[in-house]
Amino acid sequence: MKRTLTAVALLVAVTGGGLGWYLHGKQPLRDGELRLDQLQAPVTVRYDERGVPHIRAEHEADLYRALGYVHAQDRLFQMEILRRLARGELAEVLGEKLVATDRLFRTLGIRAHADEYATRLDRDSPAGRALLAYLDGINQYQTSRPLPLEFDLLGIEPRPFSVADTLSVAGYMAYSFAAAFRTEPLLTHVRDQLGADYLEVFDLDWHPQGVVGPALADGDWQDLAAIARLSHAALQGSGLPQFEGSNAWAVAGNRTASGKPLLAGDPHIRFAVPAVWYEAHLQAPGFELYGYHQALNPVASLGHNRDFAWSLTMFQNDDVDLIAERVNPNNPAQVWYQGRWVDLQSRSETIEVKDGEPVQLTLRRSPHGPLINDALGENAGSTPIALWWAFLETDNPILDAFYQLNRADSLDKARAAAQKIEAPGLNVVWANASGDIGWWAAARLPLRPAGVNPNFILDGASGEAEKPGWHPFSANPQEENPARGYILSANYQPVPASGIEIPGYYNLPDRGQRLNQRLGDAAVKWDLENSQALQLDPGTGYGPRLLAPLLDELRDAAADDQERALVQLLAEWNGDHPLDSVAATLFNQLTYQLAREAMADELGEALFDSLLLTRVLDTALPRLTAAADSPWWNRQGSGQRETRAQIVAAAWRASLAHLRGQLGDDSRAWTWGRAHTLTHEHPLGQQQPLNRLFNVGPFAAPGGHETPNNLSHKVGPAPWPVVYGPSTRRLVDLADADKALGGIPVGQSGVPFDAHYQDQAAAHVAGQYQPQHLSEADVAAHARATLKLLPR
Repeated sequence: MKRTLTAVALLVAVTGGGLGWYLHGKQPLRDGELRLDQLQAPVTVRYDERGVPHIRAEHEADLYRALGYVHAQDRLFQMEILRRLARGELAEVLGEKLVATDRLFRTLGIRAHADEYATRLDRDSPAGRALLAYLDGINQYQTSRPLPLEFDLLGIEPRPFSVADTLSVAGYMAYSFAAAFRTEPLLTHVRDQLGADYLEVFDLDWHPQGVVGPALADGDWQDLAAIARLSHAALQGSGLPQFEGSNAWAVAGNRTASGKPLLAGDPHIRFAVPAVWYEAHLQAPGFELYGYHQALNPVASLGHNRDFAWSLTMFQNDDVDLIAERVNPNNPAQVWYQGRWVDLQSRSETIEVKDGEPVQLTLRRSPHGPLINDALGENAGSTPIALWWAFLETDNPILDAFYQLNRADSLDKARAAAQKIEAPGLNVVWANASGDIGWWAAARLPLRPAGVNPNFILDGASGEAEKPGWHPFSANPQEENPARGYILSANYQPVPASGIEIPGYYNLPDRGQRLNQRLGDAAVKWDLENSQALQLDPGTGYGPRLLAPLLDELRDAAADDQERALVQLLAEWNGDHPLDSVAATLFNQLTYQLAREAMADELGEALFDSLLLTRVLDTALPRLTAAADSPWWNRQGSGQRETRAQIVAAAWRASLAHLRGQLGDDSRAWTWGRAHTLTHEHPLGQQQPLNRLFNVGPFAAPGGHETPNNLSHKVGPAPWPVVYGPSTRRLVDLADADKALGGIPVGQSGVPFDAHYQDQAAAHVAGQYQPQHLSEADVAAHARATLKLLPR
């Protein structure tokens, strides 16, 4: 027995030692010397206490080549999985279960569009040269260093990264925000199947002339619901970042304590491991920037130096239309377009499948865009639904735009850079040390025929889906140096001075109103400290606004003194979501239950699930609770007319029963921090036991849905996993940009077991800020390792 135990112990020790040696070889190399091809001069990379690289080069091409190399050693698997998702190539490494996701992304046309765009990219432009040098750095890392652990687990064979890969990932980022797949089928169903009275809660105009010409059959509605589910599952199940919203503001010097403009920004993005942003400080003669980079992109999406700073929010304009085509009854390969039958275009593609047979696709396109029914293969219904998407229809020189924005130290330069952003729509909020502040809603906005409401599926045969042209950029919402002394962007619907209508899927105004109320206080002088408090505000006026019309009915529904005390807790609640709040837990459960009791019977489960994933639900619920005579309060098929009071009482009883089942009978234990948690998920962390190896969390999370500290969850029953939130919280006072604050939600590194894999996670959810070292003295003082890249 002793000999056996000794042998087992020895085997464990040897195995453990081998595993340690194996994992050690996968770690980033941050100290020492390496040689790279095509460097013109040595490059120095100093890593600070958070693993942020501070890169100094003598030539711009060397700078971007070095960035590609160090970005790859921290994030190569993220780059690989993102390009595979965007290009519809996941099944090749993950097997047959990912064929549906691949089919969807091939159907969207991102891959084909990127391949064609890559042939037109000007490789001799400054942005083109930067991209090629950056990609070369990635590829040199991939061919010279050990591949990531995930490559070994999945059997991924490395292949070079290309311009088309970068453009494909840009397409994924644009698509990840597209709300049309969930929203337009839902609203069209409500309009055409339930009627105008049911639309009132969504605050939409009723356009009878917009009703789809050929009535959609049951199979078509099933198609649209299936595509919405597929679209959501593809994004949710990828463990990859997805753009959602954001806050940003710029305060002029006459409103700050320092006398110089102050910029604040916290883009709201789906949480994942690794995080979306890669921080890097770049220096070359005539250029310096502390920036936030996306995978496979050499230019920063957010950044600052001593002269200027900028942040982004999603514009949320509607740049996607779903269009029902009329098929020629004598030729199913033709549709009616501008007064005649025209042929559908088609192309063939092949999905390679790990441990399976390749899947052949035939992908069709009408004059309006790709037919999204093809995402369902042979199960598609009878009415082709085309996708018109501005990303596929514009020149969209977004690489050039951000290359220029990385260097935009004046209003004129920043405006010119923003004008080149065409899809997805972005709000650029910018400030410089000279005292200017500016905001540009950047997108190419289509002209539409009068009376057309793109919130609904459009009729491709009637002409209402046509786009006769584009609005000029000057008509977009924008402001420069407004008299009030600050600019705010928080995803609410903007009102342009030009007066044009801009359809979109905008967030509630409540978050923006709360921020505006505080920024509008002329007695406050803004600095880094009070700006932190504003970014971390966990409150909203939405909850009290939604509850106010129901309080008497909730009191009537309360069964005993304990329940009446809970109703009183809601009546006195100010909308804040701190960790110890019971009212926040009760409100969020009741919100879901009200939606279910009132609306699920009319919509059915599939469309109700789609509703829970849309922003129109946020708009609908306060209008519904305020409308006692809304038809939604009546239960379908009950044989009687229910009242709002009856539905509210049912929602109250169901809410309490659920919370007791989940959190216990003692309502004092129903605290927000127990029910609302954040876990950062890795693409491989969807499966046990890999979740324990790759995922980070859970952490109790303050804030909530549409609070300034927007740690947001899907509307649903408790408990609530946080889905998205601040992907960074940045504060830059241009009086002393060397003291800027920031940080990311998990860590710089995407390499498991690296010291910087999750070293910022607990601090970020707790609202702690990290210094961003910009001055030479700070960089030198905080350098923990130095990597020298030398010409080969």
